[in-house]
Amino acid sequence: MPFNPLPHSVGDVHVLVTGATGFVGSHLVSALSAAGHDVRALVRDPTGYDAAPGVDVASGDLLEPGSFATALEGIDAAYYLVHSMRAGSDYAERDRQAARNFRAAADAAGVARTVYLGALGDDDALDSRHLRSRREVGRILAGGRADLTTLRAAIVIGTGSASFRLVRELTERLPVMLTPRWVRTECQPIAIGDVVAYLVGVLDRPETAGETYDIGGPEVLTYADILRRTGRVIHGREPAVVPIPILSPWLSARTIGLVTDVTPTVARPLIHGLTTPVVARDNRIRRSVPVELTTFETAVERAVAGTRDRNGHQQRARSVRQ
Repeated sequence: MPFNPLPHSVGDVHVLVTGATGFVGSHLVSALSAAGHDVRALVRDPTGYDAAPGVDVASGDLLEPGSFATALEGIDAAYYLVHSMRAGSDYAERDRQAARNFRAAADAAGVARTVYLGALGDDDALDSRHLRSRREVGRILAGGRADLTTLRAAIVIGTGSASFRLVRELTERLPVMLTPRWVRTECQPIAIGDVVAYLVGVLDRPETAGETYDIGGPEVLTYADILRRTGRVIHGREPAVVPIPILSPWLSARTIGLVTDVTPTVARPLIHGLTTPVVARDNRIRRSVPVELTTFETAVERAVAGTRDRNGHQQRARSVRQ
């Protein structure tokens, strides 16, 4: 499908962000507005949403066809950042239906571009239902008339990230961890500021339309490395990580649910996904959107200490040393 060009003037690009109240969406709305785009945020309850200056707010629920049609009026490009994992065990079906509803409405509204943030992982190695669902949503969106740009990421480091919260709370509460084999799985974590830089950057690069890109931070780490280095940044010491071969992902998910404050409906899919390597297989995106990648330690410091990221978004303040 040929690319439908966006307006040449940045200020004439009308952008919709779905999932605007979420971890990535809340950062992206501010960054797009700061970049000069005309931004509209789609939320279910506008009364509880504190919009950045100049941001238009529209209400609607992607699971209710027709409720968000007006939000797409006049929109040139839309970001799809919706995920229903917090809703319970039927999240895959909910995500499937939401993506179909969005695609139909975007087609009817004549949206030219859609940008989707999915998950890393090779197709033939996606043992996790959570990761398979992320890939399925991408396929559904790709069937629409709009040109789709897909970015695939692993753990995103930042305040508000469920994955990083899981890591942080484990290092805070378990100086010695008995873990399953998944701690040896490779992962390429990336800072929230870098994810947002890529998401904003592809909008102004026509050659990224219709493409899928892997994005990751500057290092490939095992989950054991991530746990140890997070502990070093936060506490000045590394937790002892001891792999136990007989400990299954199911059992470890149950145990982690007792140790951390991450809800079981979120923790269990995340833990099951840790058995799949999530590593960027190429860096093609950097030719179109060059980003100076944030080191893992700096990303953790910013997430925990509440410093401002590259887009000036103020994160929650906490002491680095607990």
